[in-house]
Amino acid sequence: MSNATVTTHPSPDVPFPLDLDAYLARVGWSGTPATTLETLRSLHRAHVYGIPFENLDALRGLAPSLALPDLEAKLVRSRRGGYCFEHNTLFAAVLEALGFEVTRLAARVRVGERGGAVRPRTHMTLLVGVPGHPARHLADVGFGSIGGLLEAIPLVAGPETPDGDRRHRLLREPYPKGPEDLWVLQAFQAGSWQDQYAFSREPFEPADYETMNWHVATNPRSPFRHTPRIQRTLPDRHLALTGRTLVTTYPDGTREERELTGGENELARVLATDFAIEAPRV
Repeated sequence: MSNATVTTHPSPDVPFPLDLDAYLARVGWSGTPATTLETLRSLHRAHVYGIPFENLDALRGLAPSLALPDLEAKLVRSRRGGYCFEHNTLFAAVLEALGFEVTRLAARVRVGERGGAVRPRTHMTLLVGVPGHPARHLADVGFGSIGGLLEAIPLVAGPETPDGDRRHRLLREPYPKGPEDLWVLQAFQAGSWQDQYAFSREPFEPADYETMNWHVATNPRSPFRHTPRIQRTLPDRHLALTGRTLVTTYPDGTREERELTGGENELARVLATDFAIEAPRV
């Protein structure tokens, strides 16, 4: 384990002394922290397994704080999770504490996209530099979908990247309106490659995510504002609760689906037992 408290590398965006030991205990990672590709991959997987995805604050009309002290209190020291801005802000700070170079990006989600509509950039993702490796790596511990990454993958277009029980690849897509082509993350699902999101390598700042976060959490038309969207990824299954529909997906693609019909008490029980989430008091 590391020292009890590790201060992140000097940055105006990360002044908070992150308790790295508490984070590593939360995600169940017991290796020796080092700035290596093995650490990046294994820590990424541990985070995905260890901290659930949830939008319970947005359901209450609250934009969750992205300040590191608040993220540590919520995601590390409590039985809570969060959505992309929370997860990836915390993970970026952890990686920087370990000496990785991190660039914060914004993506347009394409899952469920219909009719070619262009969505706004409302998803946070990360590019990570690893010493000794020429290609940077796409890291994303906060994508609320079964098509999300289990481990960081190299930013290289074309070849399929095995990702545990999942399969991913990155494609380049012409983008006449921008200075470079887009990068598109795809996951192999139901027998075909399906777009997850598209992004460029333009760095984004904390102020950008504050605006996105407020929009996603409070806009009356945001899907996160009215519908529970809870995810938990485990080594042997993936759990997804959307509204009152609970879907369990196994590595071989088998799915089980059931409706929660027992009201708020059943919902609270499922959150606690299946998702390891203690719902906030209203």
